[in-house]
Amino acid sequence: VQLQASGGGLVQAGGSLRLSCAASGRTFSNYHMSWFRQAPGKEREFVAAINWNAGSTFYADSVKGRFTISRDNAKNTVYLQMNSLKPDDTGVYFCYAFAGAPYWGRGTKVTVSS
Repeated sequence: VQLQASGGGLVQAGGSLRLSCAASGRTFSNYHMSWFRQAPGKEREFVAAINWNAGSTFYADSVKGRFTISRDNAKNTVYLQMNSLKPDDTGVYFCYAFAGAPYWGRGTKVTVSS
């Protein structure tokens, strides 16, 4: 399984970004997908997760009400819509898949300026 995240960038506080993660594999619809992030000098932390059929989603308390995770199984892609961004949301965002084993993608950098 290969994961390619994109969509990061520089945005002002209060702005929005949408991250995408394209996955390889013909059984993407079976994967549980998540987003994690790592701020400078901090450990990687969970942000959001979505189960295989998008029937369940989970969020870290710090992003509830601002971020939305979704997926398009026809496009083998998972998204993270990030609204009302704060400087504390700055970090490298990583896509994660569990498909019988854990897989990590290369991150995409998000910088939120105050």
